[in-house]
Amino acid sequence: MASNGVDQNGSASTHTPSQRYLSTRGEDEGFSFEEVVLKGLANDGGLYIPESIPTPQSWESWKDLSFPELAYEILSLYISPSEIPPADLKDIIDRSYSTFRSPQTTPLVHLHDNLYLLELFHGPTFAFKDVALQFLGNLFEYFLVRKNEGKTGRDRHHLTVVGATSGDTGSAAIYGLRGKKDVSVFILHPKGRVSPIQEAQMTTVLDKNVHNLAVTGTFDDCQDIVKALFADKDANENLNLGAVNSINWARILAQIVYYFHSYFSLAKQSSTFKMGDKVRFVVPTGNFGDVLAGYFALRMGLPIEKLVISTNENDILDRFWKTGKYEKKVARGADAVGGLAVDGAMAHPDGVKETLSPAMDILVSSNFERLLWFLAYEFAKTANMDDQWNKSQAGQEVSKWLKELKTTGAFGPVYQDVLKTAKRDFDSERVTDPETIETIQNTFKDIRYVLDPHTSVGVTAAHRSLDSEDGKAHPHIALSTAHPAKFSGAVDMALRGEEGFDFEKNVLPKEFVGLERREKRVTDSENDWAKVRELVKLQVEQELKEGN
Repeated sequence: MASNGVDQNGSASTHTPSQRYLSTRGEDEGFSFEEVVLKGLANDGGLYIPESIPTPQSWESWKDLSFPELAYEILSLYISPSEIPPADLKDIIDRSYSTFRSPQTTPLVHLHDNLYLLELFHGPTFAFKDVALQFLGNLFEYFLVRKNEGKTGRDRHHLTVVGATSGDTGSAAIYGLRGKKDVSVFILHPKGRVSPIQEAQMTTVLDKNVHNLAVTGTFDDCQDIVKALFADKDANENLNLGAVNSINWARILAQIVYYFHSYFSLAKQSSTFKMGDKVRFVVPTGNFGDVLAGYFALRMGLPIEKLVISTNENDILDRFWKTGKYEKKVARGADAVGGLAVDGAMAHPDGVKETLSPAMDILVSSNFERLLWFLAYEFAKTANMDDQWNKSQAGQEVSKWLKELKTTGAFGPVYQDVLKTAKRDFDSERVTDPETIETIQNTFKDIRYVLDPHTSVGVTAAHRSLDSEDGKAHPHIALSTAHPAKFSGAVDMALRGEEGFDFEKNVLPKEFVGLERREKRVTDSENDWAKVRELVKLQVEQELKEGN
């Protein structure tokens, strides 16, 4: 079934079960790591997951490793050395994290009492997505260089990465792929709707393999164009399309590392916390990729008491955990209005409620399907059949749920045992815009620390969890997903006039100064997928002529 010799009969000698991959919808299995990274989405429409989650017995021995050293230990469990030899994997990892401004890569900061903040914004674009996309960019390049050894000109394998963005993903993808050999990257954004700083981060990258397309229309229009390109035989055959959004397994994999790293940091920082003690992680959540990485860390043996999902007012996940029903809730007219244009609120998908934390403004969570598979698999195991049957049942159940979602806008309530399993590992909280502002204000007043609005959603939920009967006994690590300068509108709204607050002094990084005045490279495009396809083909052709 797979082209790298990873099949049911011959893979045991080269690939452990956690180094082989299957689809959440049950029809594809036996894939190698390289295949799932380059394909992104399974043929049956599902998402890739490892056949088994590894449970390393020696994880406590990793406590003194640097971030890149720790990444090597964790990623090796999911990537066979027959695919990427150890020395090569170490080199890919070292190059990926050499671009971060902090020596700890993702430093842990003590806010107050039992609350800590994991700063994930020290990469090139000041957002948590850099942790995964710096790695993914180097992976793409590694696989392509290997495929192209000894090949010249048109014989070389060329990857065309196409993505739609409302801001964050686009800049992180561009910075991960800029200058990479044999890769072209095309990022579509809704013209005039993303925040000025995020537009500038994307369009001021002048590398020849980077193409920004400003599409007349909405974020949904951009997404629809990308989906149409992936579904189009002509585009796939001629362009060899690749994906960088959070459906790509490599993005989830890279994010597992910072859960372990922050746990070890906490053990070093706190005199009352020792190895083996349990911790709660609180994760601002939209598409579910970030918190899903925490679930993998938990299943690998990291002592996580609970993963706390923190949504904004686009609360499909919170409602699932409260009721067992997963249901789109479309906001229209006055109910949909909110957020700030300066922070990119207008770039959202159609039907969401605009909020001050626009990167979490979603109708459905694209990565939730992966957790659903594990919930269905655990439920199937209660029938005491063999493992192949359990996996098949899980795939069928996920397919059924997703079909219902597509046709009716909802599925569930799920079986009580399924919901009970979800509640065993996760709690959830919903945070409003006024609460988001209040937490930014209180945090600055109390400790002179400036939160971005997404991080504030997480910190608000962490405070609630710390006050709860179950949560108060455990230290909490809230994930800080973006630098406050990326969402200056909400920060300014919360802190303007506060004594001691000065945006340029307290918040603005030197890298952002004058960014919007730099030379830009961007192509305007009509909202027409066939015209975008021709534009992409033309620009790739031009790149190939110039020798990339």
